Amino acid sequence: MQVIVQLIVRMALENRSWGYTRIQGALANLGHDVSRGTIANVLGEQGMNPTPERGKRTSWSTFLKAHWYCIAATDFFTVEVLTLRGLVTYYILFVLDLASQEVKIAGVTSRLGEVWMMQMVRKLTDAEEPFLRHTRSLIMDRDTKYSAVLRVALTRERIEPIRLLPRSPTLNAYAERFVRSVKTACTGRMVFFSRSSLERALTQYVAHYHEGRNHKGLNNRLLKDSNLPIYRGGQVERRERLGGMLHFYYREAT
Repeated sequence: MQVIVQLIVRMALENRSWGYTRIQGALANLGHDVSRGTIANVLGEQGMNPTPERGKRTSWSTFLKAHWYCIAATDFFTVEVLTLRGLVTYYILFVLDLASQEVKIAGVTSRLGEVWMMQMVRKLTDAEEPFLRHTRSLIMDRDTKYSAVLRVALTRERIEPIRLLPRSPTLNAYAERFVRSVKTACTGRMVFFSRSSLERALTQYVAHYHEGRNHKGLNNRLLKDSNLPIYRGGQVERRERLGGMLHFYYREAT
């Protein structure tokens, strides 16, 4: 049923002029026998109006629900690094997959520009290790760092740039939440003396974020290794990262 619901919402969004009967016919082509009433109920539950009103307005939450498994979000945050030349601001570009909540630190630089940004696009869409391989839409703000040339490059990779309205951080809430987490648990608690020390800390934090941090949005489960066997009688051990600032508790096999 969940598959059918996703198909109904997808067809309604991608074909704004289709009514219930047209969607019913398209579903029948795929082997799903669904009544018009069921289609109407599904669209109503998703807050979608019947045609032609549907073509006039689609809520942000409806868009996210319809494309959840192929949307990623990107953003920056900054960290001050203490060097012999004084404080240097480093920009950290990251990408977050909404469905899995996995995070990729794309790059760290103190010299932000279009050339560097284009390198990051190539890195994220590279055939050998493409973090954005399943992404069809990439949420970003209207910062000039996401230039027109960069957006064209994403489009060539069949990734649609979704530019948010000005001063609307809540529309990119998942990325904003990650920024708050990494600053609270990592960069806000440390003093960095080089780019390499910053990169090492970020690598350690992302590993903890994926393997040792429970996520409320995933029913308080781990992102990875969520099916780890629990040894009831084993000794409780602690795995440390970042010099003991991050902890993960587990039981050893008996």
